[in-house]
Order: sequence, then C-alpha cells, then structure tokens
Amino acid sequence: MNPQDILDMMRKNMGRVPPAIEKSVAVDPGLIQEHVRSKGFAMPPEGGALDEDTRTLIYLAAALAGTSPACVRAMADKIAQQGIAREKVIETVHIVRLALATKVIGDAEPVFDALAGGPR
Repeated sequence: MNPQDILDMMRKNMGRVPPAIEKSVAVDPGLIQEHVRSKGFAMPPEGGALDEDTRTLIYLAAALAGTSPACVRAMADKIAQQGIAREKVIETVHIVRLALATKVIGDAEPVFDALAGGPR
C-alpha cells in the first residue's frame, strides 16, 4: 500500500489524519508503511482476540497514560467515527486516572519510608 492510500484509509477510519503522520509522509514515506505494518502486528485485522472498540479504548488508555496528545486526539477522532458509547469512554478515562494515581502512591514509597523513619 502506498503512503497516499494509507493516508486516505486513515481519513476514512478516523475522520482525519494526525498532523504528525501527515508531515512524516513528506519526509519519510516508508515510516507510515512501517507504522501500518506494526499496527497489523499489534491489532490483526482478522482473528484478533479483542473487538475494535476494546482495541480503541486500550489505545486511548495507553495514549493518556503515556501523555501523547497526538495519539489522544487520534483516538478521540476514532471513538467518534466508531460511535463508541460515551459511558465506555468515560470509564476508560476513570481507569487511567486511577492507574496513574496508584502509580504516584507507588512511586512515593521511598518518601513514605523516609517519613516513617524506615529504610532509605
């Protein structure tokens, strides 16, 4: 599949192409082809264990946790295109928030040790 066909497919599936993807094609057309190959590895078009909505919500969660605004925007577009239920999206955001809050508590363990006079 050539880069322009890939961009057209992305527009169809997500409503628009993320600006970084669009710009990457002008600089390195092979990059988007590798990106699509990697997507097929991570999310096989046929025979995958997860349905498309679940995949999109997992991708959204990873983008939020990884603080990737471009990926969050792309998944927001995809969520709109797929018509994923609002309640599922909000629950996903709540789960990510909980995971990140839990990470902060876990990361603060040395601080708690120091305050409690424990191991350093």
